[in-house]
Amino acid sequence: MASDFIEYVTELLLPLGHIRCKRMFGGTGIYINELFCAIVVDDTLYFKGDALNEAEFKAAGCPQFTYMKDGTEFAMRYYRVPEQALDNSSEMMVWARLGLAAALRKSAGTTKSKARAGS
Repeated sequence: MASDFIEYVTELLLPLGHIRCKRMFGGTGIYINELFCAIVVDDTLYFKGDALNEAEFKAAGCPQFTYMKDGTEFAMRYYRVPEQALDNSSEMMVWARLGLAAALRKSAGTTKSKARAGS
C-alpha cells in the first residue's frame, strides 16, 4: 500500500501527531491522531473541507475531489493541496491544519447548520 508519495506525505504530516493510512475510495485515507482528514488518490493529496474552511481552499484554486460512478460525477468535500505545499513543510502545515480542523469539527458533531448558527 505504501507508495513513495504516501510515505513522503506521512513524513510531512508527522509533526501533527500519529499518522495512520488505510486503503479506501480506490486510494488511501489518512488519519492524524485517528481523525480522518485527508485522502490520497493517484498520488494526489486532498484535505477535508467543510462549511468553515472551503472558502480558503477555493480561494487558493484547490480543485475539489471528484469521482465517476455509473456515468455520473460525484464530488466529495476534499480539496487538492496546492503543489507548492508539497515542497514546503510550513505551508503544508497550514493546509493540513485546515483539514484536521474540519475532521475535528465533524468528530465533535459540528454540522453546517450549527456552523451557520454560530456565525
